[in-house]
Amino acid sequence: MSQAVAARYQSQPAGTPIQNQVQNQIQNKESKLNAHVHGRMAAAPERVPQVFWCPDLVSTRDLGPAGVDAILHLAGIMKSHPADFRRALTGKQMVMFFEKPSLRTRLTFEAGMAGLGGTAMFVDQTHERIDVRENLSDVAHNLERWVDLIVLRTFSQQTIEGMAQHASVPVINALSDLEHPCQALADYLTLLERFGNGKDRRLAYIGDGNNVAHSLLLTCACLGSSIRVATPPDYAPNPQIVADARQIAEDTGAEIQLLTDPHEAVVGADAIYTDAWTSMGQEKEEVERAKIFPPYQVNTELMAEAASHAVFMHCLPAHRGLEVTDAIIDSERSLVFEQAENRLHVQKAILYLLLGGGDRLPARSAHA
Repeated sequence: MSQAVAARYQSQPAGTPIQNQVQNQIQNKESKLNAHVHGRMAAAPERVPQVFWCPDLVSTRDLGPAGVDAILHLAGIMKSHPADFRRALTGKQMVMFFEKPSLRTRLTFEAGMAGLGGTAMFVDQTHERIDVRENLSDVAHNLERWVDLIVLRTFSQQTIEGMAQHASVPVINALSDLEHPCQALADYLTLLERFGNGKDRRLAYIGDGNNVAHSLLLTCACLGSSIRVATPPDYAPNPQIVADARQIAEDTGAEIQLLTDPHEAVVGADAIYTDAWTSMGQEKEEVERAKIFPPYQVNTELMAEAASHAVFMHCLPAHRGLEVTDAIIDSERSLVFEQAENRLHVQKAILYLLLGGGDRLPARSAHA
């Protein structure tokens, strides 16, 4: 979301005319989605909202509770009735710039866009950062004249924020050093499918307080759910992300706990989630992290301390024998491939909501 849009929607105190107007729009949309989707049960596709109030998905904070809810509802509908959306984005074009390697993110975005009738183009940016050869604003003003939507997988969150600020077409964060919003949305869709009401369930995240942990915190807060995050003392989540999540939680009733003891975190948990101990771009820290993180491995002993029905989750790729053992990731309790599948459905919902409606802000001129 651009700075202007962020200021407009995020800095307003509760009850202002802007928030009231947005809330009225939200309620109108939610009335069309009042047949909640759980698992593969879905409302009639004609009840899908035709207008979305969020111009970009740079951060989960752009969506807020109603935006997260709308995406998850629509993703369930699309998962149940994919054929009803095969021409939804006919004629639309999406370009993806990836500074990092990808399997799930790239293929699910490409398959998702194709499944909606649109066209996806991929630019391999792993050899250099997007803004090395050209000024980022120049790149943005070129792209907005050629395509309808931009997807970025970058090292720096600032790159995504800058693209959204300068480009007049929607921008989607497909991973940055700060957040991974599409992943967390797919994760909570998976939890909703398994348990129904997410408000009554607790997720325990064990390991590094990284971008995935950040997005899980924010998504949990938006849904009014419960999360415990256990990390080594020097690897806790970003304080600003935590503060923002707790601010959202004040309105939704979400429960957020930051811990250092993984055993305390998993007691009674309905799901245990972990990620790589060393993320892309942190390779120089790998040896040191390998000494610190072993107590945070998800193994049979740790899973035994969770609820008897607890499931295991991982965003993949997994480093077997490090953050998780084979016995857990290959067990019947593992939902890792359900999570991977739901990346497709969540991203289709995001694409549709950003491109399917006509309520975008006026185009921003390169000379403004």
